[in-house]
Amino acid sequence: MILLVGLGNPGKGYAGNRHNFGYMAVDEIVRRHSFMPERVRFQGLAAEGNIGGTKVLALKPTTYMNLSGQSVGEAARFYKIPLENIIVFHDELDLPLGKVRVKTGGGHGGNNGIRSITDHIGADFCRVRLGVGHPGEKHLVSGHVLKDFAKAEMPAVEKIIESIARHTELIVTGDTSSFMNKIALDIAPPKEKRAEKKEGN
Repeated sequence: MILLVGLGNPGKGYAGNRHNFGYMAVDEIVRRHSFMPERVRFQGLAAEGNIGGTKVLALKPTTYMNLSGQSVGEAARFYKIPLENIIVFHDELDLPLGKVRVKTGGGHGGNNGIRSITDHIGADFCRVRLGVGHPGEKHLVSGHVLKDFAKAEMPAVEKIIESIARHTELIVTGDTSSFMNKIALDIAPPKEKRAEKKEGN
């Protein structure tokens, strides 16, 4: 089984926050791949489904971001899911909006959800880093991530989560390079797409 985790904070007041980018991505995966209805489990909202023949559990911890590891650890232990089968979607300050990167292991980069998961299960899980940009000053970070995406940013946000959901099978089967390439192509401006197509011919 693969465990897909979307990080965020529960409640309508947080729904459009940059910090809830992970929730948004997992919601779209669940919708697109017709998962079973969400149930309250593992201190979160969990939905089971199948992607490309692989059994998948989608989990959104409802512990609030800082305690995400409690929820992830509980689900991982219950299903005996190894670290290499855990994929976490989260907002990333060190990338601008429109950039999506995948990495395994490493530090938490200031993300308290990643910090909490690492504390509970270790660091060697896969992270899908969804760029939200940095406000420029450290003291502005909390306000930045706990604010909704700007109206002008929403078309890019929607394009990213739609592309992630469409290509989830690639990351579920371990083809992270193709996953990143497909998303980059989907969200590239039209001029860049034409240039890439020309180079490929």
